[in-house]
Amino acid sequence: MINFAIRNIKVFFRDKASVFFSLLAVFIIIGLYALFLGDVWSSAYKIDNIRFLMDSWIIAGLLAVTSLTTTMGAFGIMVNDSEKKISKDFYSAPISRTTIAGGYILSSFVIGTILSLVTLVISEVYIVMNGGELLGLSALLKTFGLILLSTYAGMSMVLFIVSFIKSQNAFAAISTVAGTLVGFLTGIYIPIGSLPEYVQLIVKIFPMSHSALLLRNVVMEAPFNASFANIPAEHAAEFRQTMGMEFTIGGHTFSSLASILIIAFSGALFFILSILNLSKKRK
Repeated sequence: MINFAIRNIKVFFRDKASVFFSLLAVFIIIGLYALFLGDVWSSAYKIDNIRFLMDSWIIAGLLAVTSLTTTMGAFGIMVNDSEKKISKDFYSAPISRTTIAGGYILSSFVIGTILSLVTLVISEVYIVMNGGELLGLSALLKTFGLILLSTYAGMSMVLFIVSFIKSQNAFAAISTVAGTLVGFLTGIYIPIGSLPEYVQLIVKIFPMSHSALLLRNVVMEAPFNASFANIPAEHAAEFRQTMGMEFTIGGHTFSSLASILIIAFSGALFFILSILNLSKKRK
């Protein structure tokens, strides 16, 4: 399984176009934010260190998006192998189908984790260039753990989607739609508090939105505490709700543990459904 996963990883990184398009959402979001979205959201709040705070906000959401879009790019290898009948060579070899499937899944997880870490490095450079500060060691370790959890959930959701895809054209179309949609559902383009109530509900039950929430609470902790040190607590609470640092449904606010469980459970659910669908197709 490991050797087959290594093969997939090498195939992916050998194709520079695949790597680029897997990170395309990162470049687009950072570009949009640097050009005008950053000034729009920063001017909406007249508080200290607002740019550092909002830079941290966009970066946290970006990491959640990347954990899904990069794993989707990695699963393109599986779709390509199937469309070009390369997979038939693997199935005719003395390798179990479980090993082959496990190799695709493992390589997708590794690729998603690597590219998410690359995104984190690029993001930290961007923040420092704008006058912000690097994450501390404790925050970095927490962020790394959340990247692993988020990548696992994103990989499982993408695997479920890919289990229905048979051609590269369909895969490319769905990748484009998914990359755009997940940006809205994680509240990157428009803060969650600015959306209609029914849309907010959809966002709050979407697993990757909980990844963004957890990442925001880690990445934004230092600039948030500095910016709201001398501001009434009710204004800080309103900001947290508006910017997706807290999710409340029916008067109940999700705890960090609840968000972690939602991500873990959804990842397990989609993974099981994917395996069942793939097994059914083989029969």
